[in-house]
This record gives sequence, C-alpha cells and structure tokens, in this order.
Amino acid sequence: GSFSGGQGGRGRASNQRSGSSIRIRLKLSLTEMKNGVEKKVKYRRMVEAEGVKYAECKMCKGAGTIRRVQNTFLGQMATSATCNVCQGMGRTISSKPREANEQGLIPTEFETTVKIPGGVADGMQLSISGLGSYGPAGGHPGDLIVLVEEVEHEDLVRDGSNVIYQLWLSFSEAALGADVEVPTLDGKAKLKIAAGTQAGKVLRLKGKGFPNLNGYGQGDQLVQVQVYVPTKLSSEEKDILTKLQDSKNFTPDSKDKTFFDKMKDLF
Repeated sequence: GSFSGGQGGRGRASNQRSGSSIRIRLKLSLTEMKNGVEKKVKYRRMVEAEGVKYAECKMCKGAGTIRRVQNTFLGQMATSATCNVCQGMGRTISSKPREANEQGLIPTEFETTVKIPGGVADGMQLSISGLGSYGPAGGHPGDLIVLVEEVEHEDLVRDGSNVIYQLWLSFSEAALGADVEVPTLDGKAKLKIAAGTQAGKVLRLKGKGFPNLNGYGQGDQLVQVQVYVPTKLSSEEKDILTKLQDSKNFTPDSKDKTFFDKMKDLF
C-alpha cells in the first residue's frame, strides 16, 4: 500500500535529486493487523546539516547540464549531458560543517508515528512519502518503507482474511453438547456445541476475521472441531466403553460427510 502525506520537504526544482528511501521492519500482532494501529518508530536518516552554504555551479552556470555544439558535415549538432561537477543539481557546496558529508548531510535520529490500516498482512510494504533521507543540495526527502512482520498468535492462525482456531472437545462434550468459550482477536466468544458434533466440523463466527484492505468485506473466524481420544483408560472406563462399542449409536456411519466435504459446503 502507499500513503500520501508525511513530513513535507522544500520545493524541488527539476534538476534536484530526491533522497534515498529508508526501509524498516515493524512487528505487529494479529489483533493490530486486524484493527489497525498507530506505532511510534525510531530510525536514522540523513538530513541537511545546519550551516551548509551553496553557490551556483561554475561549470554549468546553474543549469545542471552541459551543452555542446559540434560541427559535422550535416551542419551543427547540439548535445547536452549532466554536469559532472554538480551532478545535475546546478549548485555546489561552498561551505559546510566538519561533521557533514560531501553532500552536506548528517545522520540524525528521527522518531515519528506510523498509522497502520486494518487488514494489512505479513510481508506487506507500506510507503510513506517524505520520511526518508534528504537529497543533496536541498533535494526532497525519499520515502519511509515499512515492512510488516506478523507476530505469531498463541491460539489463532491467519488464513487470508479468515482466522482459524482448533477447538478440542472431550468425547462427552462432542456427544452430549456443550457451551464453550473460544479466543478471538477481540477477546472471547461463546459458542454452543450441538449434541453429536463430529470431529472435523467447521463452525463459523461471522465478521471475526480481517477486513479487506480496500474496504470491501470482512473475513470470519473458522472454528475447526477436534475430538480428544484418551490414550490411557482405567479398568472401569474400559468396561464402560466395551459395553458401548456394539451399540448401534456407537457404530460409525460411512454415509457421514468427510471433513473435506464439510469444507466444500462451508465455502
């Protein structure tokens, strides 16, 4: 994405050179990426040193280019090239502080607030004009380019504009039904689990995902149900399950939809 605005620089003539862009990395949580956030950032950029003075370039007389006329058998031919003394800027530094470089610039610590819109994704680059390094001879500053880096969430995983959560239920919760709470990017949400819920069932929480960066639509949170099967059983538990295993209600139905069928229905 590209943002206009930022700090304004001085007016730029056609022969002035813009400063270089600066790239920084900004770590964001999934919640910050969903809702948008303002973050203070610090970085170093080159700015014009106080006390720098300029004079018109003696070679090009301030034009920034050198014009040459050559006589050929076809007549006179005029060519122009960038002045190699002022590098096309039309002026040169007449005096500067000792700490400034040959372009009259010094590195300076800079702090600003960056506004991140909701819906950004990992790896996305946001460009903010005018917050990069200044150009030589009063050239307009370049851009600040912010590279977004996603901080991994403890429970949730992003999938495009949607958020995925793995909900683990005990066998009894899946069979009898239950009222549960699931984490979302904005806190907790209550969810009613119907009796007989199968492993692989996907429940949808509308609007709990990421907004579209262009302002159209909102993703959802998909809750994928998993049923926990105990690995150790007591003798009493084994007896109970042994008595139930021949019951018709405990026999799998091959006509039940698979997980992939359910995902197709969901979308």
